[in-house]
Amino acid sequence: MKKNWKYMVTLLLVVHVTLTQAQDWHLDLNQAQIEAQETGKKIILVFSGSDWCAPCIKLEKEIWESAEFQAYAKENYVMLRADFPRKKANQLPEAQARKNGELAEKYNSKGFFPLVVVLDDHGQVMGETGYKKMSPQEYIGHLNSF
Repeated sequence: MKKNWKYMVTLLLVVHVTLTQAQDWHLDLNQAQIEAQETGKKIILVFSGSDWCAPCIKLEKEIWESAEFQAYAKENYVMLRADFPRKKANQLPEAQARKNGELAEKYNSKGFFPLVVVLDDHGQVMGETGYKKMSPQEYIGHLNSF
């Protein structure tokens, strides 16, 4: 019985940490815009190559996954990801790949990775950036400067 109790407590802690640390990413511009309009938040559109782009992976680990950024983003941004994985095992469903391609045509025609585009709630570009060796707090300030 003691083993089951310890197991359940551990499981609950893992679930709690996962849920509180997970970044809430949208995968559809229209849904992101609706939320942004309802909440008055900016949209952060991230073009990434999650399984091949070293700066994309660094940006993910150093900024997007940081507790500091996630807490700030939850209150201030609508996060939208357009991922372009290359490995066969990581391929996206066809419909999602098409949506990401459409986003790239409109917001990333030069094909930069990573590209971070700050949008207003109507999808108008306010500024662009990429990976920068900064703390999460510095990166937040950088995004807010747009």
